Amino acid sequence: MTPDAAASHDLGQAVQHWDSAGVESKAETLPGVILICEHASDALVSPWVGVAPGTLASHAGCDLGALGLGRALARLLAPAQGGAELIHAPFSRVIYDLNRSPDREDACPVQSEIYPIDMNRGLTPAARLERVRRLYLPFHDLVRARIARALALGRRPVILTVHSFSPVWHGVARRVEFGVIHDTMPALAQQIVALAAGSELRTALNEPYSAADHVTHTLRLHALPYGLDNAMLEIRNDLITTAQDQAAMAARLAPILHDAIAQVSERACLAS
Repeated sequence: MTPDAAASHDLGQAVQHWDSAGVESKAETLPGVILICEHASDALVSPWVGVAPGTLASHAGCDLGALGLGRALARLLAPAQGGAELIHAPFSRVIYDLNRSPDREDACPVQSEIYPIDMNRGLTPAARLERVRRLYLPFHDLVRARIARALALGRRPVILTVHSFSPVWHGVARRVEFGVIHDTMPALAQQIVALAAGSELRTALNEPYSAADHVTHTLRLHALPYGLDNAMLEIRNDLITTAQDQAAMAARLAPILHDAIAQVSERACLAS
């Protein structure tokens, strides 16, 4: 199978739907919330396979636990939002980081914290373009199409990107457990943080990253141009290591997210 065919085949499985009862469905829904997990997978796509197994199994390979958390959140958010979709990447970010723009060197990283990614060293512009064409563009075309469909059918979905981060970075422990990041539309992220203050999670705005670190690329591409409420969610990965942990974390976060979405939407209606 060629890389084009492999990427296209996997992208066909990259959208999941939950109906207004919170039941996963093969039928398309009209989602009030679209969750995006750009770093969901540690899979390699031929011919880009020269990565050490230990690197793939680490946070360098994918956002550990993020896909399971995204699925659990979609199921819990769907009833209040009239349906939910989850769009998730089918390949590892060691090949191409879908949350980075094509002009960024770290879109094809040569080092991720302590993990070297030797196959990305010395890439020619033509080699980078090949990954953009075969991997980056199809994924973001898919996201754009799903949002455009919802808009055309009269729904303005909330956009949430779902990520995880390591508890230790270059030997320094990270105290924060739940980070919420925004770009130029801060309202939803700020409301989530305000409501999470009543939980037991150590929560912070724009931690452990911020838009200044170029981590809001997906939001800039897909939420900001349409003025859709949006936020980037970052969960420390030691809190979501198992399916049970992911379900428990989703149960903690879903009421916060639901209330934040409702309050921001109400304020927007009153202001209009």
